[in-house]
Amino acid sequence: MLLLVAYVEHAGQAGRMVRIKPAELVALRNISTDGVTTSARLRREGASASTIAARCRLGGPWRRLLPGIILLSQGEPTRRQQIRAAVLHTAPDSVVSGLDALRAHGLPIAHSREVRMLVPHTRRILSREFVAVERTSRVPHSVRHDGIPFAPPARAAIDAARQETDPATVGRILSLTIYHGLCTQNDLQTELEAGNQRGTAGVRKILRRLGSMSDTYLHGVARRFLEHVPLPPPTWNMTICDRHARPIGVVAAWWDEVGLGWQFGTRNNGNPAPKMNDLALTAAGVVLVRTSREQLCTNDAGIARELTSAFASAARRRRPNVLAYGAASAAGSLLPARDMSATVGSKNLTMGITVSSTSKS
Repeated sequence: MLLLVAYVEHAGQAGRMVRIKPAELVALRNISTDGVTTSARLRREGASASTIAARCRLGGPWRRLLPGIILLSQGEPTRRQQIRAAVLHTAPDSVVSGLDALRAHGLPIAHSREVRMLVPHTRRILSREFVAVERTSRVPHSVRHDGIPFAPPARAAIDAARQETDPATVGRILSLTIYHGLCTQNDLQTELEAGNQRGTAGVRKILRRLGSMSDTYLHGVARRFLEHVPLPPPTWNMTICDRHARPIGVVAAWWDEVGLGWQFGTRNNGNPAPKMNDLALTAAGVVLVRTSREQLCTNDAGIARELTSAFASAARRRRPNVLAYGAASAAGSLLPARDMSATVGSKNLTMGITVSSTSKS
């Protein structure tokens, strides 16, 4: 570390750029995360205030992102580096919310211009540069990814939606959060009622317009679950027909290459249709896995074992003589599963979401 200090002091006093040696690079990595650190930490390691200031001047090897926050490189900061800087700037007890938090939870959505930070309402810290600070009496329990504290999905989605004025954008944020299985519609409603009511009128209206998306949420949970299961991607919401193209049942997920179907969710009590559906499918030779909503929502490890075992069993058998049909075509007919695999995507009509029909999302 002394080598770093001596080198830094020399470079600052000489006013010229000197190539950083490997030893100094290691030292810099040890006092930073993602190339971002604080002036206080640099001073604790022996660098003087004048050295830090000299290296952060125009043309220097470092740059000051926020007061007391240093990027140990010359280029433009990445989004991850901006988030690191925002967390250091607002620490302690701050949480990243909004679109950045949703992205951290796996939502494929563009980030906002500013990093939205939630801080306790007793703090007196201001928004600046690329950091939007929101004081709140309800700082949520954070979910940490790579050491960064993020708000849970429902809070992040409501915080992001409250900042938007375009109804289509608000609808997209809310519906995508449900579609990808990050939280339920009830979770969003609960968060909306519990939080700051400023800017929620439009969000409340659009959330009501979404209607029931419980099945959409469950499919999102299933898609996320399958990301960690060693199986090829299935097609979704398929009608299974016999060789004469007569419907014999429906499955939520379908592996056409082996004739494996997966059904999940709550059955209607007293309704014989689901059982008849199962009997017809198994009689036709379809290998069927059934999972309750409760099992799926708790990420039961047994589901993965059951699915992989069923796939292996189905692969050893002759594929049943059935056809699988999915989305309706423009002519009103049904598209076979094998044809669907070649389509670019299918559209969820709720708020105009476009998703891949065969990807794991």
